[in-house]
Amino acid sequence: MDVGERLKTIRQLRGLSQRELARKAGVTNSTISMIEKNGVSPSVSSLKKVLGGIPISIGDFFTLDLENLHATQVVYRVDEQPDLGSDGVSLKLVGAGFKDRTMDVMHETYPPGADTGEEMLQHEGEEGGVVISGEIELTVGLEVYQLKAGDGYYFASNRPHRFRNTGDQPCIIVSANPPG
Repeated sequence: MDVGERLKTIRQLRGLSQRELARKAGVTNSTISMIEKNGVSPSVSSLKKVLGGIPISIGDFFTLDLENLHATQVVYRVDEQPDLGSDGVSLKLVGAGFKDRTMDVMHETYPPGADTGEEMLQHEGEEGGVVISGEIELTVGLEVYQLKAGDGYYFASNRPHRFRNTGDQPCIIVSANPPG
């Protein structure tokens, strides 16, 4: 990537217009435009002055991996979290559209009496979570645990397991496990 293209990409990633960068760097708007179009090749001191308006060091300017800096969604609002649950259990997936996702982060809600089903769950990977509010009965293998707000769990998912809300209040859990 040439100097002009790098400058334009970094400027845009920082949310700066050419005019804003020119003002911050103390140069003319046409100077920024000419550099970005490769109409001029700036001296090291001129480039350093322009980069001061971003701000970024000249070393970072030339070594920054721009391919991995392009904007990807970071925040997933509640209406952007698909609900994968059923039978009254809400399993909202955070980051559903994240490319090559290596984990599922779930916002789970179990109303009183809700459970993951009579049949025990069993799949590859590991899972863990924290009870945010309410209570949940967690069965892993032959062991049955009662978890309350603040309690956490972590186990190998190939062990048969089941979640059941035996309380009279909704139970909210934030969990993570491999996609699938």
